[in-house]
Amino acid sequence: MNSSRGRRVFAALAVFGALAVIFLFGCAKKTISKTELRSITSDVVAAAQKVTGRKSEITIRPELQPSKTGAAGKLAADDIYISLPDASETSALAQALSDIARRHKLSAQQTSSAGVVRFDYSFHGVRTHTIHVVTPLAARLHTNAQQGRRTPRLAIIIDDLGYDRAAADSLLALPFPLTVSVLPHLPLSAEVAEEAFRRGDQVLLHLPMESEGGGAKTEEIELRVGMNPQEVESTLAGMLETVPHAVGVNNHQGSRATADPALMEALMPALRERGLFFIDSRTLASTVAYDTAERMDVRAASRKVFLDDTPERGAILSQLELAARDATRDGYAIAIGHPHPATIAALAEEIPRLEARGIHFVLASDVVR
Repeated sequence: MNSSRGRRVFAALAVFGALAVIFLFGCAKKTISKTELRSITSDVVAAAQKVTGRKSEITIRPELQPSKTGAAGKLAADDIYISLPDASETSALAQALSDIARRHKLSAQQTSSAGVVRFDYSFHGVRTHTIHVVTPLAARLHTNAQQGRRTPRLAIIIDDLGYDRAAADSLLALPFPLTVSVLPHLPLSAEVAEEAFRRGDQVLLHLPMESEGGGAKTEEIELRVGMNPQEVESTLAGMLETVPHAVGVNNHQGSRATADPALMEALMPALRERGLFFIDSRTLASTVAYDTAERMDVRAASRKVFLDDTPERGAILSQLELAARDATRDGYAIAIGHPHPATIAALAEEIPRLEARGIHFVLASDVVR
């Protein structure tokens, strides 16, 4: 009797154990549906509109899982960008977002930097949403038309954004008009471009172009000598898809490309049709890019100074002084740098001093012709 009872208990425990394993395995595999994901997105948008009295600007950018076949992949997550007209509304929105996460049984993580608060939602460890709450800096909004015509004017362009989150955050914290040039097809390309635009900076596509041989890194996707106009058009279009809000382009590398008349003649109509301007970074003295742009009715300008070929404080400060002298002599100048810690620190230190001397810091669009 005892033996039979023991076998029944053991069998029951075995069945219970098997069901528990199945249940746990099923939970581990459980994923959120597209319908549920979009329902959460709708709740976030509604909360932002309620908190701001429908004055918030909101953009939703779906993230798709890569497809091996090249077809459009499955929806993986939504990136939601919310511009707050008033920074005092941040805490109320944060509370509303926490309530949404709890209601949908999501885990939520909050991080803050440079006037941007990010909320990451996850379901069973898989990210479903990143919500970027951005407060524009009043000091970084476009200069008015009267101030834009004052001289001397100096536009600072910072290249190579899209790789490094920390570098982008440090740059976006600077309370001056800046033009950020974002490399395409990188994990942070769209994110950095969206946040920079919403903070009040201007966005350029940092357009990869073929360099002369000799150590320069070749980009997987770039404009190359020998491309026909259709290839240039499709390559440019694909890059711009990953860098939202770009109002112009400047070349990334490109010492060979910008010296090739045929390639530049293929590029300029594609820019003109989109209303984009061109900044020649002048990576080679024999560049024909600016002259071609001017001849083909594309607004353009050329770089005068590189700030950080030597990425050290003293050298960068000297280059900033050189750029200020050029702006004073010619009425305007463009200086290009990179998001090195030394460059960001030098800009934070020196720009207020140059402003006090009468140098007006403007966006790249204010100096193109």
